[in-house]
Amino acid sequence: MAEEENKIANFIDTLDKGDNANAGDIFKDALRDKVASALDAQRIEVAKSIFNGAEAQPHSDAKPHVTDPNPETGVVVDTAGHEVQFTDNGNEQPQPEAEVPVADESQPTT
Repeated sequence: MAEEENKIANFIDTLDKGDNANAGDIFKDALRDKVASALDAQRIEVAKSIFNGAEAQPHSDAKPHVTDPNPETGVVVDTAGHEVQFTDNGNEQPQPEAEVPVADESQPTT
């Protein structure tokens, strides 16, 4: 409170000297400090009451069922973990293409 009284006294003294521009700056600073103090007090009140009585909510749904990783087999499993019957339709299955070796750029070429 003493600091606020000093700002008021400084404001009045500056006005009395006729330095209106500087008095305006002092007034703005005092007003800014008062508003900041009021906002801080309001923030504290809101922070105290915002979580009172509130319980934590789960942040996501339950994890989906995931089957154990298996080596490659002929068994097809759906997302629920149930086996899906595969019937061959007679179409030729695609084969992976042979990998093309990549030139090693660290070795100089001649």
